Amino acid sequence: MPVVALKEMLDRALAGRYGVGAFNIVNDLTIEAVIAAAEQERAPVILQTSVKTVDMYGRRRLHDIFQALVRGAEVPVTLHLDHCPQRSVIADCLRGGWNSVLFDAHELDVAENLRQTTEVVAEARRAGAHVEGEIEGIQGVEDDLGSDEASVVQSLEVAVDFITRTGVDCFAPYLGNAHGRYKQAPVLNAQRVSDLVAATGVPMALHGGTGLSDEQFTDLIARGCAKVNISTALKETYLKSSLELLREAAERDRWDPPSLFRHQRAAVVDMARRHIRLFGGSGRAW
Repeated sequence: MPVVALKEMLDRALAGRYGVGAFNIVNDLTIEAVIAAAEQERAPVILQTSVKTVDMYGRRRLHDIFQALVRGAEVPVTLHLDHCPQRSVIADCLRGGWNSVLFDAHELDVAENLRQTTEVVAEARRAGAHVEGEIEGIQGVEDDLGSDEASVVQSLEVAVDFITRTGVDCFAPYLGNAHGRYKQAPVLNAQRVSDLVAATGVPMALHGGTGLSDEQFTDLIARGCAKVNISTALKETYLKSSLELLREAAERDRWDPPSLFRHQRAAVVDMARRHIRLFGGSGRAW
């Protein structure tokens, strides 16, 4: 199945009240593992790249890897640029084949954020791509971006005006969620999701998913969080599975890279499948 547009994927998810897993991949192994998990669950999936990962590989090389691994995929796949405040990187990725971008301009005042996001939406439309927007920072640092300070929450009227006037295809509201690991159980303003979807009809994106309870995921998705980000869980799964096998290799003094790769892949596939099932995405491929 060819790569599909983010808007088509999320509009279907919003209508069906299920969530599409958006996994922050870090290399070729995690790309292949997440796609394999989606295929096993017959689910659509979003592969997200951080700016840090784009910088590490280079935009052209990373997109070439994505194209090679997604070729022949049996489920809908979208390539998304996560949290990017740099217009030059957004422009480069849109030219280079990314299907969607999150323009992270929350550090600007709302008026300037709105002005620039409107420009990014127009730029994305010319490239046949889509845009996720936000006006509030999600607490916590992820891939060297963000802050541990609590975000200023804008009024419902301000958020609705931003969504309507910019024409973003997805919106990431601050709900009391956070990137990284939660230090205590989060208290979320779930009603804000319902209010924003009712006022705009636009799918919401849930950030800071790692550490939320199953009940919180289910409730937020039912309210309209059609895109569910998973970053910390993937990175922890990938690295902890590596550490597990390397310790075993050290004890045996047997060093076999393919065994390490199989172990990493199996762990990431299992993690992604569990989240896809939890989000209600299984069997939703078309």
